Amino acid sequence: MSMSQPSVLIVGAGPTGLAAALFLARQGVQPRIVDMAPAPAPHSRALAVNPRTLELLEPTGVSERMVAEGRPTLGVCFHEGGKVLARVDAERVHPRYGLTVLSQARSEALLAEALEAQGIVVERGRKARLLCQDETSARVCLDDDCVGVGNFDMVFAADGAHSRFREKLGIDFPGDTYPEAWPLFDVPLETPLDRRYAHVLFFPDGMIFLLALDDTVWRVISSVSDPLSRLPAGSTAGTPLWSSTFHIAHRVTARCALGRVALGGDAAHIHSPVGARGMNLGIEDAAALARCVAAQPDNPVEALSRYHSQRHGVHEAVVERIHAITSMARGGNALLRGLRHTVLPAAARVPLFRRFALRTVMGLDHPAPG
Repeated sequence: MSMSQPSVLIVGAGPTGLAAALFLARQGVQPRIVDMAPAPAPHSRALAVNPRTLELLEPTGVSERMVAEGRPTLGVCFHEGGKVLARVDAERVHPRYGLTVLSQARSEALLAEALEAQGIVVERGRKARLLCQDETSARVCLDDDCVGVGNFDMVFAADGAHSRFREKLGIDFPGDTYPEAWPLFDVPLETPLDRRYAHVLFFPDGMIFLLALDDTVWRVISSVSDPLSRLPAGSTAGTPLWSSTFHIAHRVTARCALGRVALGGDAAHIHSPVGARGMNLGIEDAAALARCVAAQPDNPVEALSRYHSQRHGVHEAVVERIHAITSMARGGNALLRGLRHTVLPAAARVPLFRRFALRTVMGLDHPAPG
């Protein structure tokens, strides 16, 4: 392979890794992409594709398919005590796209199909780990028994919140974790809530978030236990199709690149699902990585240093905003609950606030990767 086309290994075939492989392939770099899972995950944590993601993916043809399959969201309604506290309508803040509801499973499938059209297929069942790196390459074991070992000009580790590559590099992942478990359900639901909107229900001890996935099934995420028993009057929940629990943490790596290895997606930043930024921020990482490689294809170390310089501040700012929004929604103390009750209704009527909130959710709160 010529120096103008560096050898790249992508670890992790979630949305971040798939998008990185696709962006690189379209600029002439044929990466290898591996994942330890034998098959894609059938369930989806991420549900929304924001305008920034659609904008970045537009040249690949994936955005058109995402919009065709997905469902637009008109905004978010906030409820307290059985009444609507405030509503923020999704005014058009992007010339072409709005917020599109589409499962992560389908987003991954569409990315994978576009990647296969470029001649690249995910190598599954490979538990990659970094052995070492030096001035010439990063040496990676591609299987647990190290039968397969490869040398690469650079590695993009999109291997999740428990990244083995981040651990091997010794990069800190500072932040904090909420103590409570958050239940999650995909559940058939008959409800008077408007399916065209996302809904947030405030309670003294926490919140419930609801989003219609289709005409019958809703995603329910909550900081309170047994949320299905606390739905609005007139709501009847069926048997959940899927349920899970998770803990919410807000963390950003001390660095998102070191030497020939870069970190992206959950390996570099994690935060609450409030704001719908997780998957979208990772796909933005992928676009930034590809552009940095295109700018300096003959100098992988400098290209990844450039990636760190561009992305680390973005990660910190986005996670800080989502942490603040989640803390208010969660209402962990009397002050935050008071702010929810008094400030939110007034702020929702202020155009500047609405635009700020919408730009945050839609991924337009900072410039696109350049």
